[in-house]
Amino acid sequence: MKKITLLCAGLIMLACQQEDQDVTNAENTVNTTQDVLSITEINEYISDQLRTKGDIDWKNNAKVLYSAAMHGGNMLTVGYGEKGVSFSEGAKKSAAMVSAKKEIIKNVETYRTSAGEEVLIDDDSVLNVIDIRVNSLAIVNALVDDKNVRYVEPNGYNHYRPKSNLGAKSGSGCDRNSHKLNNADYKRIAPAALQPWNFEIHNIDKAWQISTGVGTTIGLIDTGLSQNQSKLGSSFNTGRSSGRTVERLGVFIDAPVFGGRRVVDGADDKCGHGTSMAAVIASPRNNSDLPVGVAYNSNLVSYRAVEDVLINDFYEKKGVSDALVALANRSDVKIISMSLGSLFSIGNVKDAIRYAYSKGKLIFVAGGTSTAFTTFVGVTFPASMDEAVAVTGVTDRDKGYKKCGNCHSGKQIEFTIAMQREEDRGRTVPILAFNDGQSRYIGGSSVATAMTAGIAALVWSKNPTWNRDQVLNKMRKSSEFYPDKDRQFGYGNIDALKAVQ
Repeated sequence: MKKITLLCAGLIMLACQQEDQDVTNAENTVNTTQDVLSITEINEYISDQLRTKGDIDWKNNAKVLYSAAMHGGNMLTVGYGEKGVSFSEGAKKSAAMVSAKKEIIKNVETYRTSAGEEVLIDDDSVLNVIDIRVNSLAIVNALVDDKNVRYVEPNGYNHYRPKSNLGAKSGSGCDRNSHKLNNADYKRIAPAALQPWNFEIHNIDKAWQISTGVGTTIGLIDTGLSQNQSKLGSSFNTGRSSGRTVERLGVFIDAPVFGGRRVVDGADDKCGHGTSMAAVIASPRNNSDLPVGVAYNSNLVSYRAVEDVLINDFYEKKGVSDALVALANRSDVKIISMSLGSLFSIGNVKDAIRYAYSKGKLIFVAGGTSTAFTTFVGVTFPASMDEAVAVTGVTDRDKGYKKCGNCHSGKQIEFTIAMQREEDRGRTVPILAFNDGQSRYIGGSSVATAMTAGIAALVWSKNPTWNRDQVLNKMRKSSEFYPDKDRQFGYGNIDALKAVQ
């Protein structure tokens, strides 16, 4: 045991040393002739803002904003137009929006210190958002003062890495391993599938007598789907799952944006997290001795939009935003599941969520899973938004509620899912693994969110003419605390049977 402890300590020290080296290297590549703040100074500002205000308004400090832009590829993301107007309906933006955008670009051109690359990097066709290049503090000051600017953010800055599962960039939430399941953590059901232990707590098995998700389509925004898991591909229809579809799409930009052309790296999962969430939602009720998903007869549309669970850099923020807009524009998609997060808000993602919400989508987002270093944040973004339905995980203890290890909670939480054994916190929810023929455990607010999205599909399948608010209200009324709402756990655990009756 002592050797293992020392090894872990060594790995942590090595990781920290590598992180510090990465920061040093990044700082050395930036021209500091205009007194650019260091990455360490920027990160101290971010931490202070999170602790004192709970979020960051980058317009409050032009020097920090400029410095972050210079450490983030000389890029800024600008939300333009009237306050609260996140997107433009129809094929064309209004004259007022076009005029506001042109004024901003003209302003930037005026304050440029040198000619060269185009100012405009990307111009969103739906959201009132542009990405631009900056090369002087004067440009940033002009943007901060511009009446046409709703927000301006350094979306290319990705050096804030507190020591946490959520905040550490390298592979956050990624795991492609399989696990040997404890026999007490599942029940065998026909034709030859494994039903996870917590399904009975939420009466999902009884709800299946009324609804299995037929006719509903769930949009999943995550790290994609594994090519090696046929149960989420060619064998999506197997056992008692039939007549449904699975789509694998990718919008994660794995290369710079050149002249509006985005180079994406496909739909394949390289992390494991997206595959796990898809398995929780819609694994088939199979005949292969593998775990079944909550809505085992629902359709699934998977978007690879990120590398891991932390929405951290320009390409991930753009990927999530693009996936939200694409799913919003699909009439067949009613539910969106996002087990992703950030310690502070992201303007273009916020705009995209508001767009999807305007299209009647029911959007479930994980409340956050990290360590004590970041649980002070409470519910993370975008679960903190009014348009999102925030979910977190709790243990299976009989009396009272206890949140799962390192799960976030708070007043924004709507629902909870029992997904962790109180007596053995390593035993969470059995699911289909990354590779064929294998199972694994998955925990945190991520699995709780995916399960809740699956339950919503059961409700909507039973009531296909209902709208989002009707489905959401039925789920609330079917939860343990309703009509009361707990300040940490919302309406509590959902009873899926009551929800479909």
